[in-house]
Amino acid sequence: MNWLTKINLTTVFKRLGPLKSAFFIVLIISLCLYIGYRFGNFYHSYQQNIIKNQAQRLTQLYQENEDYIRTVNTLTVELEIERLANKKTAAILEKIEAEHYEVKKQLAFYEKIMAPEKQAEGVVIDNLMILPTTSQNHYRYQIVMVQKNKKKRYAKGEVDLIFSGSLNSQPKQFKLSHLIKNNKKELTFNFKYFQMVEGEFTLPLGFAPEQIKVVATLPKGKWQKYHRLEQNYPWRLN
Repeated sequence: MNWLTKINLTTVFKRLGPLKSAFFIVLIISLCLYIGYRFGNFYHSYQQNIIKNQAQRLTQLYQENEDYIRTVNTLTVELEIERLANKKTAAILEKIEAEHYEVKKQLAFYEKIMAPEKQAEGVVIDNLMILPTTSQNHYRYQIVMVQKNKKKRYAKGEVDLIFSGSLNSQPKQFKLSHLIKNNKKELTFNFKYFQMVEGEFTLPLGFAPEQIKVVATLPKGKWQKYHRLEQNYPWRLN
């Protein structure tokens, strides 16, 4: 690299003369401009290719995104339709099940009345329902009595409910006939096929019922023998 230090541009220009020196300078400048121009064109073309590829990639990504959104929307609609269909199907099945249970219940009820030969003879306690009211410790009761005798004479008698539970942490029992002393007439029954005995009662405050015993008494009469029926039910509000 020592030869570069030996080059003296002033000496070179003196030897070449003004015209040749000017021509040499113009040549050098032109060569630099040409090289710069070619390099600029190459870099510009390279940048254009990159921009074109990026634009194509961006367009492709936009299209894929639109396709994904369209697919998600379609699947969302299908899922909502399926959910509504399942909900409707569940509601229909629940309704059918409730209707089926009610039909079976009614069939069993009327079978006891119309086909007593399939059951034991006499009067039976078919069902007990305890219904809440808006008043504290005040309830409604419904007792369904059914006669299954083949001759079906009128069955007469009275029913009573015995509530077993706890009061002040001690076992305690209350009779419905004692709770409704002024309305004992509503506990009587007189029917040929079936009858619903119903009324209202109020339990003492603090009493927690656990079990109910239904007692039906048929006194001895001209057309019936003395009979006493007892049936236990858990305390449950309907």
